[in-house]
Amino acid sequence: MNIARAFKNAAKKGFKPRRTIVFLHVTGEEKGLYGSHYYAENPMFPLSQTITNLNIDMIGRIDKAHLTDEDYLYLIGSEMLSKELKEISEEVNNTYFNINFDYKFDDPDDPNRYYYRSDHYNFAKNNIPVIFYFNGTHDDYHKDSDTPDKIHYPMLTKRTKLIFATAWTLANREEKPALNK
Repeated sequence: MNIARAFKNAAKKGFKPRRTIVFLHVTGEEKGLYGSHYYAENPMFPLSQTITNLNIDMIGRIDKAHLTDEDYLYLIGSEMLSKELKEISEEVNNTYFNINFDYKFDDPDDPNRYYYRSDHYNFAKNNIPVIFYFNGTHDDYHKDSDTPDKIHYPMLTKRTKLIFATAWTLANREEKPALNK
């Protein structure tokens, strides 16, 4: 919501992005990606006009693999359809944030199959480049014990700013990210 609010505030101050941005809050991911599937079948704007999908799902926690390096974020799918999208993402990060991008799960053959398990996939299968931002799993994953007091708010803020800056960059580019050949 803060990313949407930041775009709205920028527009109010005369800094409207070149492209239209759609913020989707879909449901039914765990049951079969129902919300994003419905949108992909019934888009507000033709999918041919959609340049990318930035999917944010679980970015406020720290996983066990990064207990000594909390300044990280998993990116999944960032170059599977567009190497240029990954380059743009890394340039934004290197210029402003220096978060350690972890591409451990950025492989269609990853045994966790995260690329296929979140809402970005309904865009990717329609040849729309995607980035899935993810902090990894933790002991409270999909449990009632996953409570707000366990969120790492400074890291969540930094990650959110990174995603805003990436979306801002993409929304103001002349061309959409080129698809891989």
